[in-house]
Amino acid sequence: MRLLIRLIGVVLSLAVLALAALFVIPTDRLANLAAQQLEGVTGRSVVFAGDVRPTIYPSIGVRTGPVSLSNAPWSEAGPMFRAEALDVALDLGAALRGEVVIRRISAQDPVIVLERAQDGRANWDFTAAADPTDTQAPEAGGTGGLRPFSIDEAVITNAAVRFIDRQGGQDLGLAGLDLTFSLPDFEGPAELALSGDLNGQRVALEARVAQFAAALAGQVADLKLKAEAGAARARFDGRAGTAPLAAEGRMEADLGDLRAVFAALGLDAPAIPAPMADGLGGSAQVTFAPEGSLHLRDLTLRAGPNRVTGAADLRPGEARPRLVADLSAGTLDLTGLGGPGAGAAGSDGVAPGWPTQTIDASALGLVDAEVTLAADRLSLDGLTLAPLRLGLTVDRSRAVFDLRQIGLYDGRISGEFVINARSGLSTGGDLRAEGIGLLPLLRDTAGFERLAGSGTASVRFLAVGASIDAMMRSLSGEGRIDLGQGEIIGFDLAGMLRNLDMGYMGEGNRTIYRSISGSFTIADGVLRNDDLQMQASRVTASGRGTVDIGRRMLDYRVVPVALVDGAGEGGLRVPLLIRGPWDVPSFSLDLEGLAQERLREERERLEERARAEAREAEARARERAEQELSDRLRLERQEGERLEDAARRRLEQEAGDRLRRLLRD
Repeated sequence: MRLLIRLIGVVLSLAVLALAALFVIPTDRLANLAAQQLEGVTGRSVVFAGDVRPTIYPSIGVRTGPVSLSNAPWSEAGPMFRAEALDVALDLGAALRGEVVIRRISAQDPVIVLERAQDGRANWDFTAAADPTDTQAPEAGGTGGLRPFSIDEAVITNAAVRFIDRQGGQDLGLAGLDLTFSLPDFEGPAELALSGDLNGQRVALEARVAQFAAALAGQVADLKLKAEAGAARARFDGRAGTAPLAAEGRMEADLGDLRAVFAALGLDAPAIPAPMADGLGGSAQVTFAPEGSLHLRDLTLRAGPNRVTGAADLRPGEARPRLVADLSAGTLDLTGLGGPGAGAAGSDGVAPGWPTQTIDASALGLVDAEVTLAADRLSLDGLTLAPLRLGLTVDRSRAVFDLRQIGLYDGRISGEFVINARSGLSTGGDLRAEGIGLLPLLRDTAGFERLAGSGTASVRFLAVGASIDAMMRSLSGEGRIDLGQGEIIGFDLAGMLRNLDMGYMGEGNRTIYRSISGSFTIADGVLRNDDLQMQASRVTASGRGTVDIGRRMLDYRVVPVALVDGAGEGGLRVPLLIRGPWDVPSFSLDLEGLAQERLREERERLEERARAEAREAEARARERAEQELSDRLRLERQEGERLEDAARRRLEQEAGDRLRRLLRD
């Protein structure tokens, strides 16, 4: 608004000079004089391409032909202001007293160029042109060289405004601008209303400043603003100043028509599910401090049925702003924004795969942040968290989620989850789950409905890639699971082993287990497990194999053992193969593996029998040899005495007898 007021002031200076010489100076000299005086006030040259004519009815005033005001010397964007015609009606009595009282001023088809240079200079700053010796002029830095004036009504129709910000790299255009402005008292309130087409979207702005002269001087003044884009609305009611830039007040926004807002900004609107877009908006007590920090208190954000409350501070930083926020909510329903999503197998039996759309994580580089969020319940596509307590830290495009308390399917998750967009995109984590219901978790996240129960699990992982599909195919890590009592849904292991019948697989069949445990490693998106152990009342099982997470495929071999006796011996072993897409896997008996296992068992049995017979033959041969040697040496072996011991005893006796005979002789 201040920019437009400066332009209006330029036009007013022109009109007053023209009126003062209305009846005594020829129109060409009047135009030249007005141009000279206006150039002295603004420091810019003025060109009248047509006549300057006096008007008497319905009001005393002047009417000009085409007129233009040059731009700042450093600008290359053409004239700052040009119009096909100006029409000004003045209060003659006030003009004779040296006062500027405009009854009406209008501009036809004006074109206005507002520009900020790379070094921060603005083409609308006329302060340097003010004459400090002029007693009618305000102090430098006050009202920008403008004399006090009042306007009953200022009207601009079908204007075009171009804003060029070479610092921010923006070039915005506002077409079809209609503007009305009123200022009954230079020291009092001023009202502005404008509407136009911004990037093809109709927008409107209404403003009221309570102390116009103070606001024009950059001082803090009461301010009310209302902006519209389509059906979207935003309001501000408070105080603001421009020297330095500062504001405080209440802000409210209704952004239900988000498409119109983004269209006005020249951007594509994000896809937001209809239930969330309904009622999108918020409110807060806003403070913008002179050092450039933004503070929000009594903050409320709305998105459909969702409400988030709290406080936030956004402060300037060396490389990027820093956001600190503390937020809380009741129930957050974010379904429709995207989630784990399982998908179903295609008609060819192959899993459809993970999403391949490129993930845009550039937003992580816009701001550093430290945010806490507490919610009673969070619903995502296929996932429900209740309650939710987490912290988020963003530092140079790296986001770390501290999972302080995450309730998930009657259990909880704790640990850390990281998204790193510093160089490419990667995700990683170190997570632990306790007491989580497996059936709803696997069903909602992976479309797998074969395992029920609960237990504990831990996993460390790292994934790199620009899409979910790429990440799943690059996944690496390790982990362990320990499950308590539960069910394997879809097949009855004990029944299958007893009858060697695959009919014990399918809906209505299940295997109840007491525990399942195992560890795993992940490399290149493939999970491998070699030590799975399952304990059940009628069957035990071991397993090993792979889960191709990237391709969503299974290749696993389970060896169940049924009908084991009380001592843990015996039992029927039938290897089972589980292969195919993990949401519709195929089950089959590993008959080749079973035959190989039977051959191995038979070979081991025969080898053991041969070893036993060899041991028996060796024992008989040894016994015969010892008996023959004992007879030849006439050894008398005592019960249980070995041949070696008997021979040693015999030698000791003979040596003793000989020694005694020698001593007698």
